[in-house]
Amino acid sequence: MYDWANSAFQTTIITAVFPDFFASVAAADLPPAVATARFAWATTIAVAIIAVAGPLLGAIADYRAIKKRMLGGFMAVGVAATLLMATIDRGEWAYASVVFIVANVCIAASFVFYDSLLPHIAAPDEMDRVSTGAYAMGYLGGGLLLVVNLLWILMPGTFGIPDTIAAIKLSFVSVAVWWFVFSIPLFRGVGEPPRRLEHDESGTENPVRAAVVRLHETFHELRGYRQAFLMLVAFLLYNDGIQTIIRMATIYGAEVGIDRNARIAAFVLVQFVGVPCSFLFGAAADRIGARTAVFVSLAVYTGISVLGFFMTTAWQFFALAFLVGTVQGGSQALSRSLFARMIPKHKSSEYFGFFSVFEKFAGVAGPALFAASVTLFGSSRAAVLSVILFFLAGALVLTRVDVAKGEAQASLE
Repeated sequence: MYDWANSAFQTTIITAVFPDFFASVAAADLPPAVATARFAWATTIAVAIIAVAGPLLGAIADYRAIKKRMLGGFMAVGVAATLLMATIDRGEWAYASVVFIVANVCIAASFVFYDSLLPHIAAPDEMDRVSTGAYAMGYLGGGLLLVVNLLWILMPGTFGIPDTIAAIKLSFVSVAVWWFVFSIPLFRGVGEPPRRLEHDESGTENPVRAAVVRLHETFHELRGYRQAFLMLVAFLLYNDGIQTIIRMATIYGAEVGIDRNARIAAFVLVQFVGVPCSFLFGAAADRIGARTAVFVSLAVYTGISVLGFFMTTAWQFFALAFLVGTVQGGSQALSRSLFARMIPKHKSSEYFGFFSVFEKFAGVAGPALFAASVTLFGSSRAAVLSVILFFLAGALVLTRVDVAKGEAQASLE
């Protein structure tokens, strides 16, 4: 249920509502370009913090056997920060930035511990279905609350809400409540994985110092887990392309003349198409293998980039959104489960700490190449084609991943 719980933050806060609220309310007194830059810096700072802290937090969680407690702590602070978003008023861009950074860091940190539970609650042959099923529930939960939030914002009077700003703030409160309430089943139904000390640990060391030592060892050890390491590199490459499509779709749609309401509707479409298709990817992984299913998703993404080059109308934008929905959840979920199957179970938080670093830095090179292509060719159409390079490079590295060998090595630990 945690995917169901946290996806409301991803849809309403990160993507659909808070960015516009920041620009039109919190930074209303700033020039538009400055407001955009401030929001971009807030996002960058949050990503940088979790990229640096993620592996260390994961190592502490493994050493102390406190995955659930750390997940709960970051979830609680993230919920509180989301509630505080409802107190932001006009001109308070600095306050809004701080609250946004805290909430983003907390939800990203919670993913480190949540993802690390996967090897402890599912057998290797169950991980693909568990991971894709969780993603499907996330799409459904995030999509449902987003629809409710958008109805409040578009028709506040119908629901007895004074105005649009009040509706937006109520949406922030609803996300916080949703995140908190639907996280409860995880804490009640999933046990804390057992503690396992390394051969040179007594269990009484300073946890931060022990975590740093573990982190250093795990970093060098990761290269010994060749299949898991190759999976990380492949994921970094093709996920860079995926994240570029996600982040640039709205801007590109606006550039070619797709109106705002159509873009929002297309985003909602992705959420609901993603529900059955994530389940289908889980079933496909059972039949053809998770790695092959990821290859299929990368082929579809390549097709999306080609079709995006020719896009001119709203119905074409919706068609591309539909295609994104068919593969987005499956590709991410199967990447998570593939990696989980090839790492030592007792160090899952540390390894997923590194996974979070690769995940956060994905989407850095892609937008940069996109921007460079726009500058070079004077149009975003050519830039859309440039994203294909990441899918091809990721697929090439993925061909080198031997899942069976990686699973066998992980099972020896």
